[in-house]
Amino acid sequence: MTAPKRLLLSSGLIALAGAASAAPLTGSAAYGDWRTDGPGVVRHITKDDLPAPFATRPSAFPPAQVAPPADAVLKTLPGFTVTPFAKLDHPRQIRVAPNGDIFVAETDAGKITVLRAADGAAAPATTSVFAAGLGQPFGMAFFPAGPHPRFVYVANNNSVVRFPYKAGDLKASGPAETLIAKLTGTSGGHTTRDVDFSADGKRMLISVGSGSNLAEGMPAKAVPDAKAWEATHLLGSAWGREEDRADVLSFDLTGGDRKVFASGIRNCVSLRVNTVTGDPWCVVNERDSLGDDLPPDYATRVKAGGYYGWPWYYMGDHEDPRLKGQRPDLAGKATVPDVLIQPHSAALGLTFYTARTGAAAFPANYRGDAFVALHGSWNRGKRTGYKIVHLKLKNGVPDGGYEDFVTGFVADERGVWGRPVGVAVAHDGALLFTDDVSNQVWRVVPDAKGHPAS
Repeated sequence: MTAPKRLLLSSGLIALAGAASAAPLTGSAAYGDWRTDGPGVVRHITKDDLPAPFATRPSAFPPAQVAPPADAVLKTLPGFTVTPFAKLDHPRQIRVAPNGDIFVAETDAGKITVLRAADGAAAPATTSVFAAGLGQPFGMAFFPAGPHPRFVYVANNNSVVRFPYKAGDLKASGPAETLIAKLTGTSGGHTTRDVDFSADGKRMLISVGSGSNLAEGMPAKAVPDAKAWEATHLLGSAWGREEDRADVLSFDLTGGDRKVFASGIRNCVSLRVNTVTGDPWCVVNERDSLGDDLPPDYATRVKAGGYYGWPWYYMGDHEDPRLKGQRPDLAGKATVPDVLIQPHSAALGLTFYTARTGAAAFPANYRGDAFVALHGSWNRGKRTGYKIVHLKLKNGVPDGGYEDFVTGFVADERGVWGRPVGVAVAHDGALLFTDDVSNQVWRVVPDAKGHPAS
């Protein structure tokens, strides 16, 4: 085990280089809580590790949001440093333009802000509002792919718009063009929407979370009627107030030709297409009130036409006891996700590490891997999440485990001073992530002396 190294940050906070990777925690040991977190800790949960429903009493335990304690530390792997990069207004999703400009959705303020920083810089030199007056913006994507996109697409709570764009624009050069005026018939419940494009550049993918925990208020359908509904939607598609929700939707590039790409995904907060393999991915918040350790959140490749269980099943063939017997025809048809994450961790952000060069490029063994931001639990008796985790991929396929990469936002049993949301790779190779409690964008870089492979 490598001895920890304390690094005083310019903000007065401390980054702590933690221990190197250890053997994965499996079975019941993989659940744990924030007290067992730390850089290099690897958890590997499988569908066979799940406890019985209601093995523990469902909990509501929202965190108190506190100022960083005097001894607050962020911990990261040996050979890396994490520092504050920029202060914004409740920053959420983050994306990096091909020219290196950093776009951040300040969702509550209804605006998109651009940060410009030279490669290797510890802070942005320029901050500019790209667009304002938006409806809870979250997802952003540049189109077409390559160095010269012509549009910035923005997914609002219940609409999709695009702005004209050329590399270097700090403010939108024209008004928003509305492509989809109404994504779904309801807009409450889960409100984040994300947007990306298929690998061939022909389809726009939009993630839409459910309007409820477990389709409460959705009228019952007999199995034959449900199958008739699916004939014009997709296997496992919900209806009523949940129509076109808990789905990834597919459109042409101007918002027409609506289709359901994948169904039964309760809340795909970040939707990203892996540019190396072409696979769409989701990081997903699963349902509540089955107990502390059920069911896991997850990160997964998303198959066209795939059904992922919500609301009737979870993690494959596990039937939700609250809807027992309603859809026997779906038994055995739900896809098991790739990477199961501690239940109620609130997985929000996703990025793939693709940088090959740059002043802050990670070592080559990280190339092609993924990073996920866990916002942190509010409905689990023992707090989990509040960290950035690393997923190892080989040829685009995850190994099923995940490694703690940045931890330390939990102050004590009740209070937290940071909650990660979005994650992205900067032009210079640094890893950036947003935090909507400290209202900070953070930057993770390798130390000048390098570090061991993880």
